[in-house]
Amino acid sequence: MSFDIVVVGAGLSGATAARILAESGKRVLVIEKHKHIAGHCHDYKNENGITIHTYGPHIFHTNNKDVWDFVNRFTEFHYYQHKVLSYVEGKLLPFPINRDTLCEVFGVNIATYEVEEFLEKEVKKSKFNNPPKNFRDVVVSQVGERLYEMFFKNYTIKQWERDPEELSPEVAKRIPIRTNRDDRYFSDKYQGIPKHGYTKMVENMLNHENIAILTGVDYFEVRDLFKSELTVYTGELDRFFDYVYGKLEYRSLRLELKTYDKEYYQPVAVVNYPNDYDWTRITEYKHFLNEKSEKTTVCFEYPLASAEPYYIVMTQDNMEKREKYMKEVEKLEESGEYIFVGRLAEYKYYNMDQVIEVSKEKVSKWLKE
Repeated sequence: MSFDIVVVGAGLSGATAARILAESGKRVLVIEKHKHIAGHCHDYKNENGITIHTYGPHIFHTNNKDVWDFVNRFTEFHYYQHKVLSYVEGKLLPFPINRDTLCEVFGVNIATYEVEEFLEKEVKKSKFNNPPKNFRDVVVSQVGERLYEMFFKNYTIKQWERDPEELSPEVAKRIPIRTNRDDRYFSDKYQGIPKHGYTKMVENMLNHENIAILTGVDYFEVRDLFKSELTVYTGELDRFFDYVYGKLEYRSLRLELKTYDKEYYQPVAVVNYPNDYDWTRITEYKHFLNEKSEKTTVCFEYPLASAEPYYIVMTQDNMEKREKYMKEVEKLEESGEYIFVGRLAEYKYYNMDQVIEVSKEKVSKWLKE
């Protein structure tokens, strides 16, 4: 069978592109190197009926109604609101930092309208570059030295194996800080976890008469077998160009699952460990879908220098290499024969909703041309 389109990767960006192209009447072949679909949001039910996120916790959250409506075509959602605690100085404290965190840490009793002024005083006591030159500067300029040391500094060193002063200021853009008592990790309008799991959601996205899927196949080993009018590439950016400008760095994770003979292990789904132990966080999966079991499975997350690529590393060196690769991408995309989309293919940090949004935009634009 011949195909109009080859999509490389069956994660969220690939599945979104494949679905939109298939619905427009194009015949699509999806090639996935893993033996499973859904990329890093892959999940499965274990023997105790608990849904495990294979590559660590994934919570869907968005303010984009168009994206929310799109994913709701393929799954119902459990309306879960994510909460995170941080284990600091022997206490479990609300994170992101909010009014209650400040009261606990500083032993004060302030009203929500006093939070901004309180943080401003903390910032004034601290030294940092303005405008910010690195990760540390961004965080200290928002919360001051003491909170940076307690919640951010060591977590960042663990996660990235780098001094926070070596990391680009963009890394800190994801850090929310609250001046109220809202203890949810995200404040987006739409939040939740697919009721039957992410794998099922992606399976439904790919379930179309115009889509065929090859799993366990490396695109680079078969690319010459398929001639198509468009290739949507969602794999690693540097590999596509045979590392011509050098390897881009990715951080990875070692995930250790443990099952305990108790109903719950911790009060919320995720507890961060910025300063103690070697893991960065512990996730207790049953909280996500409110699953009932006499046992519980938790995941200890240990950062790794290299293995399965999870996170891009925003250092000056990596960002300069990215710029060179992206110039090559621009040339290919201008030809109308390629679309590069997603975290790996663009060497860019995206949340799940952003990946879907960008994938939809790029494919819709290509279809109009």
